[in-house]
Amino acid sequence: MQIFLRAYVKAGSQDSWMPASVDVAVAFGDGAVSKSRSLRSWTRAFIEDRHALPHSVKNTWTRSLIDKRPDLKEALSLHLMGVGKYVRALDILHFMAEPGNLRRFDLSKAICLSTAQSWMHALDYRWTKEPGGQFVDGHERGDVVGYRQKIFLPAMLVSDSHARQWDSEGNEIPVPLHVPRPLERRIVYWWHDESIFYAHDRRHTRWVHKSEKAVPRAKGEGVSLMAADFVSADYGWLCSPDGKESARVLFRPGKNRDGYFTHEDILAHATTAMNILEKHYPTERHILIFDNAPSHLKRAADALSARHMSKYPTQPDKPMFGVETNVVGPNGKPIYSPDGKILKKKIPMCGAQLPNGQPQCLYFEEGHPRAGVFKGMAQILEERGYNDAHKLPAQCPQFKCKPPALSCCCRRLLFNQPDFRDVETLLETHCKARSFTVLFLPKFHCELNPIEQCWGAAKREYRKCPVSSAEADLSKNVIMALDSVPIISIRRYYTRSHRFMDAYRKGLNGKQAAWAAKKYRSHRVLPESLLADLDGAGMPLSVPVQGSN
Repeated sequence: MQIFLRAYVKAGSQDSWMPASVDVAVAFGDGAVSKSRSLRSWTRAFIEDRHALPHSVKNTWTRSLIDKRPDLKEALSLHLMGVGKYVRALDILHFMAEPGNLRRFDLSKAICLSTAQSWMHALDYRWTKEPGGQFVDGHERGDVVGYRQKIFLPAMLVSDSHARQWDSEGNEIPVPLHVPRPLERRIVYWWHDESIFYAHDRRHTRWVHKSEKAVPRAKGEGVSLMAADFVSADYGWLCSPDGKESARVLFRPGKNRDGYFTHEDILAHATTAMNILEKHYPTERHILIFDNAPSHLKRAADALSARHMSKYPTQPDKPMFGVETNVVGPNGKPIYSPDGKILKKKIPMCGAQLPNGQPQCLYFEEGHPRAGVFKGMAQILEERGYNDAHKLPAQCPQFKCKPPALSCCCRRLLFNQPDFRDVETLLETHCKARSFTVLFLPKFHCELNPIEQCWGAAKREYRKCPVSSAEADLSKNVIMALDSVPIISIRRYYTRSHRFMDAYRKGLNGKQAAWAAKKYRSHRVLPESLLADLDGAGMPLSVPVQGSN
């Protein structure tokens, strides 16, 4: 209409009314006669009444019924929520086919499947892989939370004042003037872990042209290669400054390959790391942080443990109480029996320590009528001053003692004795001998280990490599992928893990900590508004976590 009036005024003649309307209609590609007639009619009406604008139904033609009917959209959303986790477009189809719903929404017939699928998009559903969060199995278990809050987090808090911190751009954050300067050498955290790469692991989701055909592909995951390494936010992967010496271990796991990464391999890996650190980074203190895997927590074969002790001395017709250990040959390797099992032998358990610091033997000494026989838990406790130990049961049913009982049975009482409770792992003893500190992450807390995200970044690069089943290509691609992780990303992963630590110190559980770590991406320490923000998100902090401040 506006263009038509301009053309008419520009012509300057009353006779140009009809020709101007035809020219505009032709310019817009519509039928000259019908559109020009409508154009003249609309314009006359507008001249008489400036509010008489023509109404177009064109926008309503492209709008779906679900967009026009908010009540329908709400009803479908509630219905799908009631269906549960695995909703389908068919659920919408069946819902709309019910006679009551047809009458409710003034429909003469049911919708088709393609309409239901388009409505799934309108309801913000997408056909994609389910998003995965952190693992929760055992994450909030009492003993796990207790270790996290009372041992791991306090140890990290003490060390953090001597460690470098980083901003979101990977730059070191200067120590504020009001904060005491580190009095000792700088601390560098070295996070350890292992991860497996598979030869056939490649991207499967991408934009595929309709002309592409199915092509043959290799079956299965292909050969595997395990990488074990240390990483720090200060230097990246653990290696010498010139890159010629590296702590990285590439291992071919499998019975008929390199075997399996055992405790002895962990000790050797720690030795390699300590050699590099002592040689190239001697001016700093280094803390080696491992996860809570059994191979990392292994104790000496004869280490103290009350788990299988009997209450009374071993009977004459029973085998000696002791601990089983592998029979090892002159080459240091286990010896196997003809049926393929590792040969075992029993050795006595090591001595304990009385509360006054004197040694305590668990077996009757020389000169006793039963010399060399295990004393039993009751006798061991009575020697420690628990004179009524013989009146206690050996253990509570299934050893599930009701908290907070600490002296309900002989086994629980002995479990909580300092020398039984504080037995060092072989890894701690091995590293402590060279003045290195070892920390163990809480179980089920991979979010506290920044190397986990390093593995993810490396595997994203690895999946871009051409597919190959050759082991040589696998090794080359794994090394390339690991070295491609930039130091700025490693520092961001480190900062993210510290956000989780700060969240747990403030009493948040796993779900709340994951929410806070995502919301405050640029923070290492969570803000004072955290509690109010949690309330606003519907996740109030109602009960303080055990050990939180």
